[in-house]
Order: sequence, then C-alpha cells, then structure tokens
Amino acid sequence: MKIALMDSGIGLLAAAGAVRRLCPEADLVLSSDPDGMPWGPRTPRDVTERALVVARAAAEHRPDALIVACNTATVHALPTLRAELEPGLPVIGTVPAIKPAAAGGGPLAIWATPATTGSPYQHGLIRDFAPSVGVTEVPCPGLADAVDAADEAAIDRAVAAAAALTPRDVRAVVLGCTHYELVAERIRTALRRPGLPDAVLYGSADAVAAQALRRIGEGGGAGAGSGDGRGYGYGVDRVLVTSVTSTGVSDGAMGGSSGARLTVLLSGRESVLPEPALAYAEGRLLAAVDQVR
Repeated sequence: MKIALMDSGIGLLAAAGAVRRLCPEADLVLSSDPDGMPWGPRTPRDVTERALVVARAAAEHRPDALIVACNTATVHALPTLRAELEPGLPVIGTVPAIKPAAAGGGPLAIWATPATTGSPYQHGLIRDFAPSVGVTEVPCPGLADAVDAADEAAIDRAVAAAAALTPRDVRAVVLGCTHYELVAERIRTALRRPGLPDAVLYGSADAVAAQALRRIGEGGGAGAGSGDGRGYGYGVDRVLVTSVTSTGVSDGAMGGSSGARLTVLLSGRESVLPEPALAYAEGRLLAAVDQVR
C-alpha cells in the first residue's frame, strides 16, 4: 500500500504520523511546496494551481490514495483535485473538527489562520454543527509559518497571542490548521488555567488517516467516501475525530523496521525531509523510514 500526502509545508507530518501508526507497512509519499508557500495569503485560484502541481507530483508515484493535509487547499482546491484525479486516485480532504468539539456542549474556540478565521467556509461549519454552542474564532497570525520554520521563539509568541484571545472558560479548542497539531502540547500549556481542567484539543490527523485507509479498503473511487471531503466529523459518523492528547507521537512509537519506504517531494523535486521537520517527533520518526532518493 502507498499513501500520498500533500500540503504547502510540513503540516502534513501530523497526518503522515497518523497513517504510519495505523498502517506501519504503508509506503508514504510526502509532497509539499516550499517554492510556493505559504498558501494562506494566495487567492483561491493561486492555491488551486499550486495544489494541482503538488498533487500531480504525488500522483506520478502511483499512490493508492491522496490526503490533502491542508485546510486551505481543501477549501479552495478539493473539487478541482477530485475532478482531475478521481476515480483512479481517491482524494481525501481535511476539515476542522468542529462537529465533535461541539458535541460536548461548549463553549469552544477555533484556532485557525487569519484567512480562514471569519471566512464563509468556517462560518458554514459553525452554523451546521455548533449553532447553539458559544464559539470564539481565534486568528493565529504567523503560527503556521513559525511551525514550518521550527522557529521556537516565533511559535511561543504566536501561541501566547492566540491563548490571550481565547476566553478563560473555553475548554475545547479546534485546531483549524494542520500545522498546529505539531505543537499541541505548547498550545495546551498556554491555555492552562489555575483551577480548571486542561483544554481538550481537537485535530483531524487521526480521522483523515482512517478515512484514507477506509477508502482504500472499499476500493477507492469517487463514490467510496463522502462526496465533499467532509466525512470525518462532517457527515460520515463512521470515522471519528479524536482529541489531540499530545504532540501526536513520541520518539520510538513508530519504528522503521516494517520495510515501508518514504518518498519526499519538494515542489516536485525528490529530496529528503527538510531540516525543520526533524524538530518534531513525527518528522524524526518518519526520518527513520527508508527514504527514497
């Protein structure tokens, strides 16, 4: 089995780590776009064009499924990606885990990029799945870029700024950008309040990995999963979104002895994992896999 993941940068590491945990024998293709990132400030048309380049590079390696491990690309490019690649290649999008977070009754906060915060897309999710729950939308300027660069000081500043905008009584936080799951523990620490339980963080990595494996198991194709990429926590209850209880993995949790291989594509060029990826447990564990050059 071979599963490809795409993103503008290293935000795909969380979902890649989840795939590795669920299916250690699967080969992985990680396709990102350092030449074109960040995607957030780009127009929808630009995002779609960049996403197509990255997806086509991944598709050349003949994976069994492609995970769009990027909220921005899912919003703007998923229909175009599916129109080009399916039914031959199942394409799975990433959606913020608002539905399961709202199930607890709220209040909740959604941490997302400034472009996503306040967008019609996010407002639609809130309207559909959290209409009676108090929701605070928290923009996180610079956080995704800081995570991508593994800039420790910048990460701390961005997390602290977002935590200051999060109401004290919020104990459920949706991580609305795939990059944020890589620094989940820092976010939880920043949200810690004396006398209150730790916040529960809701990410999408485990759910999107499970969705990809399910579609492969069903034979793939355009009709195998949800039609809009929102199956996990947005219309298909068979796939569950789990809360982020740590950075996702710990060193040693996923060994490299399964025989699986890792292909890294940087704006279409075969390479190795970029240095900033090794700052995170997911990156270090993936680096232990046999990398194709």
